[in-house]
Amino acid sequence: MTAMIERAGGPALRIPAARLLIDGDWCDGGDGRRIAVYDPATEERIAEVVAATASDVERAVQAAHRAFESAAWQKMRPLDRGRLLERLALLIERDADDLARLETLDNGKPFAVSRNVDMQFAIDALRYYGGWSSKMAGEYIQLSPLGEDGGTYRAYTERRPVGVVGGITPWNFPMGQAIQKMAPAIAFGCTVLLKPSEEASLTTLRLGELVLEAGFPEGTVNIVTGHGHEAGQALVDHPLVRKIAFTGSTATGQKILAASVKTMKRVTLELGGKSPTIVLADADLNVAIPGAANAIFPNSGQICTAGSRLLVEAPIYDEVVEGVAEIARGLKLGSGFDPSVQLGPLVSSGQLDRVSALVGQGIEEGAEPLCGGARAADKGYFYQPTVLGGGRTGMRVAQQEVFGPVVLAMPVLDAKEIRMLANDTAYGLGASIWTQDINKAHLLAAQLDCGTVWINTHNVLDLAMPFGGTKLSGLGREFGTEVIHAYTEPRAVCMRLQAPGYG
Repeated sequence: MTAMIERAGGPALRIPAARLLIDGDWCDGGDGRRIAVYDPATEERIAEVVAATASDVERAVQAAHRAFESAAWQKMRPLDRGRLLERLALLIERDADDLARLETLDNGKPFAVSRNVDMQFAIDALRYYGGWSSKMAGEYIQLSPLGEDGGTYRAYTERRPVGVVGGITPWNFPMGQAIQKMAPAIAFGCTVLLKPSEEASLTTLRLGELVLEAGFPEGTVNIVTGHGHEAGQALVDHPLVRKIAFTGSTATGQKILAASVKTMKRVTLELGGKSPTIVLADADLNVAIPGAANAIFPNSGQICTAGSRLLVEAPIYDEVVEGVAEIARGLKLGSGFDPSVQLGPLVSSGQLDRVSALVGQGIEEGAEPLCGGARAADKGYFYQPTVLGGGRTGMRVAQQEVFGPVVLAMPVLDAKEIRMLANDTAYGLGASIWTQDINKAHLLAAQLDCGTVWINTHNVLDLAMPFGGTKLSGLGREFGTEVIHAYTEPRAVCMRLQAPGYG
């Protein structure tokens, strides 16, 4: 179910056909509508995907529900669910180069990032969650029943899978996010329907091919492409979908949360961020300056935890900001297939327009462009790495997530102002502190209202460490032991024991 596309300077790429994966089979969409797919580096049309309808989603949800209720799935040993995930990890390992090329073509990021970050994360995540599949456990509870009826009571809890999971994924890390939703669902005995972003669906469709090759039971993993307002909305509204796992914009996450109330769905929402990179005066600037640059520019700033606000103590402000700007000026933009390129394009023309508008408004409000601040090429969705100085907290660019290679720098005077500015947004996803004073680091970390605080590093995510945000950055946590609570429900069992002579 694939086509080939020729690519100058490299091997031809296999492009998945515009189909939907439902109940173990590839099928067409109900009304034949398609969505064009463009290479963000060239703006050339390279493929198309199905624009699924509500009826397509209905078929997929019914398939996932049947699979979940089936005796075969209910009785499958946890170890065997883990083996399914391991087989899929081996297939991704086998095809990692091709998958990474497809990710770069569809998303625009440098091939080295697609291969060494995105694909490796997917492989590691499958193995991590595969290991969890056999490790769910409940607890014994000692009761204190009211009254004396002569009985002896015992109680225990068990974790049960929530049921059908709807995984709605973004375009910045398509393969990794698909695995991030699918793997824990399968590990804990759920079934899943993935709805990737219409901006970058190709590797998720290719993942579907590998799911079938790995031997996943029919209906346990389904993939439906399409627009969020249609296919995504149908998934959120469906009463048989018991949980939505969503990563994306805060505005969409709020709509999902509101809609989930109708059927009391469980939700995990990993949403936007406006993370501060805080550089204290005693920081090792040989580490902090490249660290601050690395907090914002990778993946062209299209990372939810990107350090898009640079808060620097006044005595070192000029040195730090100019150092970050100097690094930005030296970054090479271009096609992700060029091994010398460090930044690829933004994902779409719409995202390019959004970034351009926010930067333009920031400059109008008084921010000083120290480097960048404009589109980088006539062709392709490239935007210059941008450092804006003279930031103020009231600026729109200081409050809204840009999701581009843009950092706004602000000088700070003391610890009180650092805390105030760091927390002065509607978001609370991440923050980093750069200092050589461990006491300052921990005391300041305790005052930051966010889900993750990094010290002398930034954007380090690990499958063993819970991840999520506060405020408008979302609800719930992924990764680590928290993932058990995200995909299972506790059930309590209480027994009255009565056997003469044994009580």
